[in-house]
Amino acid sequence: MKLPRDLSGVEVARRLARHYGYRVTRSRGSHMTVTLTAEGEQHQVTVPRHRDVRIGTLDAIIADVAAFLGRPKQAVRDTLFG
Repeated sequence: MKLPRDLSGVEVARRLARHYGYRVTRSRGSHMTVTLTAEGEQHQVTVPRHRDVRIGTLDAIIADVAAFLGRPKQAVRDTLFG
């Protein structure tokens, strides 16, 4: 499955919140930080607040979330965009 090319940063943060429980904890300038607290550990991901998030940036966000959750990258991608 190809990654969508027309997602905004706000939509990426919204999907992370809906599917995995991340929440926006900080917003400054054109970036926001989304945080997940799971089993006493916090994981933070910076998401650009751009109209269209670049494919490489989106792929890096997915890889970071997958590594923290201990799931395959493809499973996270399918959950968010499938």
